[in-house]
Amino acid sequence: MLSSLAMANQTTIQRPVETSGIGLHTAVKSHLRLQPAPADTGIVFRRTDLDNFEIEAHGRNVARVSYATSLMKKGVLLSTTEHLLAALYASGLDNVYIDIDAIEVPILDGSSQPFVDMLACAGVRRLRRPRRYFKVLQPLEIAEGDRRIGIYPSSDFTVHCLVDYTHPAIGRQEIEMRVSRESFESRLARARTFGFLAEVERLRAVDLIRGGSLENAIVLTRDGILNGELRYPDEFGRHKTLDLIGDLALIGRPLLARVEAHKAGHALHTQLVSHLLADTSLWMETSSDEAPEEAHSADYSVAGVPAAD
Repeated sequence: MLSSLAMANQTTIQRPVETSGIGLHTAVKSHLRLQPAPADTGIVFRRTDLDNFEIEAHGRNVARVSYATSLMKKGVLLSTTEHLLAALYASGLDNVYIDIDAIEVPILDGSSQPFVDMLACAGVRRLRRPRRYFKVLQPLEIAEGDRRIGIYPSSDFTVHCLVDYTHPAIGRQEIEMRVSRESFESRLARARTFGFLAEVERLRAVDLIRGGSLENAIVLTRDGILNGELRYPDEFGRHKTLDLIGDLALIGRPLLARVEAHKAGHALHTQLVSHLLADTSLWMETSSDEAPEEAHSADYSVAGVPAAD
């Protein structure tokens, strides 16, 4: 394992990896390829069907958040980013180009696991540039009715996510965890998106979930589950936590904070990101040398990986 000092550097992937599939909402097929990127690039989508137009995975580019998180820059849209961004964030990757030839990231099996598997094949390259952390200094809370989300100072990145549905297969579920590559892979990565059979016609009438199927989502009937067994007993709460991490990745830096989400969703997640970025009195950027040892240990580390420019 790399030393804490070594893990304090920025990272990218060692080699390109790719996949293809249809979008959950558009049903449009896309080809997606992850490419290494230089230090200080960040996570950047490139629409290869539009002359490699770049859309940074950052809160300033958040567009609509109806049943998924979408980014937009100069009128160019990219939808359903959260599952891929969650995998990249949890894997400790700071700089990656994401080349895609359509409007929506493929849904694959509805979880982050296919992206985690891709990243395992891609490997990790350590760069010769120190990592910068986003350290929260003051609390920020946002509420809408009984839904709320808050972010608080912490020396590490932890999340607490609560969901509460009247459906008998879901009910009340709570996830509490320190976010790291290991915890994400073991506790969240395989958790799939879900929806309700009774809402399918209404959502498709407004051009949503056109690519949804029993192969890429858990489908709930009035009092049960239509397609097979769950991957975890509390898969619904775990998937909502996965979504939360993917949306928080739009802050653009590794977080040093505690986030608590109570019946929140993409809209509240991205509101929190936007409000936080807009108020610089609430946070500071700190170098990896100044970050606590616990933060270093959450990074993705690979033995024997040489540093590169």
